[in-house]
Amino acid sequence: MIKEPVHVTDAAFEKTVLQSNLPVIVDFWAPWCGPCRMVAPILDKIAAEYAGKLIVAKVNTDENPEWAMRYGVQGIPTMLFVANGKVVHRQVGALPEGMLREILDQFLEVVQSASAKNN
Repeated sequence: MIKEPVHVTDAAFEKTVLQSNLPVIVDFWAPWCGPCRMVAPILDKIAAEYAGKLIVAKVNTDENPEWAMRYGVQGIPTMLFVANGKVVHRQVGALPEGMLREILDQFLEVVQSASAKNN
């Protein structure tokens, strides 16, 4: 069970994110980005709390620009909420922890109700 964010390269993106059985929050970030550093500890907490239920994937856009370009990421941090290989929600910019958790809860509700319909 993964209890911390996974650092994902462009090469591993498809397997780690798009083919994941669990929902994924993809955090496009860069080391020089102040707001990215504000969001990082929140995502660390979420990764630990939701271990086994979701994956937090971090993509350093300086080192791995390919998927950020494919998804049209223009500002960082940008978080993509991905389920079954599809982007369910896109969050651009840093958010306070409470607001980020609200979006996360809504995302997981949507994913759970969609998977219930498919079973």
